[in-house]
Amino acid sequence: MDPIAKAAADLSPWALFLEADIVVKVVMAGLLLASIWSWAIIIERSRRLGKLNAQARQFEEWFWKAESLDALYDPAAKADHPSAKLFVAGMNEWRRSLARGRFDRDGLRARLESATQVSIARQIDELGDRLNVLATIGSVSPFVGLFGTVWGIMRSFTSIAASQNTTLAVVAPGIAEALFATAIGLFAAIPAVIGYNRLLHVIGRLEARLSAFAEEFRGLLSRQLDGMDTK
Repeated sequence: MDPIAKAAADLSPWALFLEADIVVKVVMAGLLLASIWSWAIIIERSRRLGKLNAQARQFEEWFWKAESLDALYDPAAKADHPSAKLFVAGMNEWRRSLARGRFDRDGLRARLESATQVSIARQIDELGDRLNVLATIGSVSPFVGLFGTVWGIMRSFTSIAASQNTTLAVVAPGIAEALFATAIGLFAAIPAVIGYNRLLHVIGRLEARLSAFAEEFRGLLSRQLDGMDTK
């Protein structure tokens, strides 16, 4: 084999992994698993948030076309998306208050606001549950890769000292292994950071949409409340 081709083969990613020290191998494998985990979260959350946004638009259309809020309650109770859950939470509080016969308008408005806001907070918290994993991978992976790099360079220096040879053929493989660990760290970190920021933005927009829908929903109930006798 041509010497240049042989050297290139020896510095291929797979060859670098096989020739690396056990510590560096563990670092590389861990970073690759972290990258796979982050991509799984990004893909799953992106698809779910896209579906939830579509369901929110559809439910809002149904909401404004419904003959009455009570007619919309049963279909909403069977649905499993944030807008429907918000609506059901508000309607449950509305029905419980009216069932008592006498009620305070201001108190009912306050309870409706609390019920809808709690519903939004719970669902947004659930959607953002795995984002902390992306944040951790994005912030920690470069340092883990750097640890592998430092360890690999230390091993290279040890090899140089043992062989008393500083030619490129002796130095290059160890340095390449070390730098490969840093490259894998960045490979894991960059998508995780981008995914985290993007998903956080989409969740924020969904939260704003739910808050706006909650305001409209409470406004509709408030107008009905103004026309009712509290005695």
